[in-house]
Amino acid sequence: MLATNGVFYPILGLASCAAFIYMSFGDLAWDIGTHVRGPEMSFVGRNGTRFTVDGKALYVNGWNSYWLMDQAVEEVSRPRVRAMLQAGAKMGLTVCRTWAFNDGAYNALQVSLGHFDERVFKALDWVIVEAKRHGIRLLLSLANNLEAYGGKTQYVKWAWEEGIGLSSSNDSFFSDPSIRSYFKTYLKTILTRKNHLNGIQYKDDPTIFAWELMNEPRCMSDASGDTLQKWIEEMAAYVKSIDKNHLLTIGLEGFYGSTSPPEKLNVNPGQWFSTVGSDFVRNSRVPEIDFASVHIYPDQWEVGAGLDQKMKYILRWLTSHIEDGDKELKKPVLFTEFGLSDKTKGFDHSHRDVFYKSIFNIVYRSARKGRSGAGAFVWQFMAAGMQEYCDDFGFVPEERPSMYRLIKKQSCKMAKLSYGKGLLKTRFGKLCAE
Repeated sequence: MLATNGVFYPILGLASCAAFIYMSFGDLAWDIGTHVRGPEMSFVGRNGTRFTVDGKALYVNGWNSYWLMDQAVEEVSRPRVRAMLQAGAKMGLTVCRTWAFNDGAYNALQVSLGHFDERVFKALDWVIVEAKRHGIRLLLSLANNLEAYGGKTQYVKWAWEEGIGLSSSNDSFFSDPSIRSYFKTYLKTILTRKNHLNGIQYKDDPTIFAWELMNEPRCMSDASGDTLQKWIEEMAAYVKSIDKNHLLTIGLEGFYGSTSPPEKLNVNPGQWFSTVGSDFVRNSRVPEIDFASVHIYPDQWEVGAGLDQKMKYILRWLTSHIEDGDKELKKPVLFTEFGLSDKTKGFDHSHRDVFYKSIFNIVYRSARKGRSGAGAFVWQFMAAGMQEYCDDFGFVPEERPSMYRLIKKQSCKMAKLSYGKGLLKTRFGKLCAE
């Protein structure tokens, strides 16, 4: 056959040339594999306590992989991002929460105040395009209260070194006019970024589920909560002045503050948590904030407690915040982080199955009744070979078959609430029939 058609060697030469180009040129290599557009998406909206897409209710099963942009910068680590998005899609997960910030650290997006690394921005561009290709939306967090990946500490350090900062205190991030101005520069740069792969500005891309102002904001220097409240109001209004398409949340852990009634303060893990400067209901009432966020970490809050005691506590914690969403906020509530540490004395992987199932069931019952509990996000998923990035909450889902099945089952239950009889017309039909 090879001798008679005479075309094999030219084809082989062409293929070799294409392979050389693929391996040699970074941006072109990024485009190969992203030519599949993925499912068409509409912007996620809100109607009262429900998320909506095209006028229909949307319920979320999601996860955290904060490292997507960081791992997309280098060609050698980029396959981890694709593998994680593929794994999420196979489990029916619909939203991934990840960082859209890296301030001054390795592979920094913002290398100094108001200055950005185009190479890292291109990595974030690729993450967004790749997420769409797999039918995954992204909840993009915009800053960190913690020092990891720079955080508010880096902003304060930069301002202090340049002689424009009023204080070296970390909390001056919220109150210093110069730092607030630079953070707005960062926000505008992100929101108006034009993706080099598809030409779409971030503010116009429905692949982005929503923006999150900050991961776990706290202002310890002002227990009244006034400083953080003013910052939320200012930044939320600024984001919405630029981007009217996307939903916005704060990134709260869910602690009740000084303006909360005694019965709510008693829901906190301890009295100290009312003094961290955040205030769940007050903060989440800001008109520009579209939904509330809550985190769940009984290992850190109920130190030394047994699994049964932790389960009782998280039932109270979730129920209280769902009630707030229903009665006080009239907004959806997403439990955007939850996890169980494998460093706890007596830990067994079956404990996570029990813990996660309990959270999933509470959220599902709320969603089924049309209440504000709209979804939950596991902290955190890793791709194979990422052990050096893993904390005591992270795991590779494929390596835990019982957890993999549990997560997939929850995805199907939430999808059925969203799509009803139309389920079979979506990718969930085949997924949930397996």
